Amino acid sequence: MFAGLPELGISNGEDLKETLTNCTEPLKAIDQFQMENGILLPTLQSALPFLDLHGTPRLEFHQSVFDELREKLMERVVVIAEGKEEDRYRKLEELLEKSFPLVKMPSIQPVVMQVLKHLPKVPEKKLKMVMADKELYKVCAVEVKRQIWQDNQALFGDEVSPLLKQYIVEKEAALFSSDLSILHNFFSPSPKTRRQGEVVLKLTQMIGKNVKLYDMVLQFLRTLFLRTRNVHYCTLRAELLMSLHDLDISEICSVDPCHKFTWCLDACIREKFVDGKRARELQGFLDGVKKGQEQVLGDLSMILCDPFACNTLVLSIMRNLQELLSQDALPRDSPDLMLLLRMLSLGQGAWDMIDSQVFKEPRLDLEVVTRFLPAMMSVVVDDHTFTVEQKLPSEEKSSLSYPTTLPESFNRYLQENRVACEMGLYYVLHIAKLRNKNALQRLLPALVETYNDMAFGDIFLHLLTGHLTLLSDEFGSEEFCSVVFDGFLLTSFSSKENVHRHTLRMLLHLHHKMSPSYMETLMKTLEPPKQVGFISTLSLISGGELHLNPSVEPLFGTTPGVAGSWCCKPFPLFNDG
Repeated sequence: MFAGLPELGISNGEDLKETLTNCTEPLKAIDQFQMENGILLPTLQSALPFLDLHGTPRLEFHQSVFDELREKLMERVVVIAEGKEEDRYRKLEELLEKSFPLVKMPSIQPVVMQVLKHLPKVPEKKLKMVMADKELYKVCAVEVKRQIWQDNQALFGDEVSPLLKQYIVEKEAALFSSDLSILHNFFSPSPKTRRQGEVVLKLTQMIGKNVKLYDMVLQFLRTLFLRTRNVHYCTLRAELLMSLHDLDISEICSVDPCHKFTWCLDACIREKFVDGKRARELQGFLDGVKKGQEQVLGDLSMILCDPFACNTLVLSIMRNLQELLSQDALPRDSPDLMLLLRMLSLGQGAWDMIDSQVFKEPRLDLEVVTRFLPAMMSVVVDDHTFTVEQKLPSEEKSSLSYPTTLPESFNRYLQENRVACEMGLYYVLHIAKLRNKNALQRLLPALVETYNDMAFGDIFLHLLTGHLTLLSDEFGSEEFCSVVFDGFLLTSFSSKENVHRHTLRMLLHLHHKMSPSYMETLMKTLEPPKQVGFISTLSLISGGELHLNPSVEPLFGTTPGVAGSWCCKPFPLFNDG
């Protein structure tokens, strides 16, 4: 407990034991020991007997004085560190040398930790001693840990790993929430609110102003995104940068080439729309990527791959198409639409770009604009024509029936092109939001076969199930139920556990609207085999892919600079300075 006192020339319990063992008059020896090791204040000696008369133990008195002096010393350390004296850090280093031998003493440890915390560069020897002792490492301030982490990527990875895992669990939990609502869904929280989440705040604190640590976190996110294809890592990449922006950490924001682009896009996400002015700003950033720095596109594509960014881009595309319809204009004639498609294509190509290490914008298939979008707009026209027809007086109505098939090019592009598929899925959500049962029954069967099974992804199913609650009364019709369940959801529920879960989420809210006979048949279909447990989707992320420890350390490059490296292939992004 009192280790380190002899190094400072201060007597400890062993010295007292030796004195009492070898003395002939113990009481005098004790008095002498007290005088030599007590508070060195001559006027105090005459006052101490008064404490004895009041029954106050000497230990209690000395402890109170010690506590007071310790608090004063800790306050003084802060004053020195925040002062403007040129030799302020030299003073702190001298104090550290004197106090560090007592770092294991609980009563002195806070002082040592306070000094370490306020030293911008702790001596290497002291850092190694702290790192080697688990107890000291645990209690030292994050400012000290940053200095340890920046030269020990494996240790930093071990600290970051649980947070990244927690972040993914939270995102998955939000997608599988039992709450079903079009007003309160996965995309409802504002960017500012999301950045107040526990994981983002902890990572921001861990990084501080340290560019090297920020670079390491980006490397972890890139590598995990490449391994898992989980787009939530893209969300965290953007949220982390904007959290540092909120704190005005210019040391990092000024060197991250994606900062201004992310800042502008963040404003669009907040408004859930990309207006013309911001569209031109975003285009300027994309066009401003310099030759030799194309790797920046890797980070930009990750930021655009963030589901919140994709959601904003596609909602803006839908709004743009509605304006084009009202103006009888063609999609190809809208520069704003072309830019939105360009950004959507770049975001959706993020994984391919990182995997191939070919940092080049993917070429947008022009037939998406010239064939798919006109086909989708023709579906809108069909629907509008039928709606107007139904409102006509009976004598003016024709024998026009609602179309049951879709244009061939619409179906084909849903299956073959991811940008077209994304727009098609959001068009289905748009139709559901309008409570358009006829159009929904026409469109849902086309979603059975989509590009890379995008229609059975968690984000789309989360939104679709929420939107379908708007048509809750329609679930009383077995015909409508058959389209939703038999014609779409049940076509893949046996092979996709997540579809099973989203279906049950919806039934939790709508079962009372459905006929008992259909509900009974549906529940028998959905009942899992008795010998197979219900595998939690959330458990899929704990299969070792998030454990950043020394065994996987070689996956992470150590190239300095915010661009870091994409997995094990480093590349420089910045010139000196």
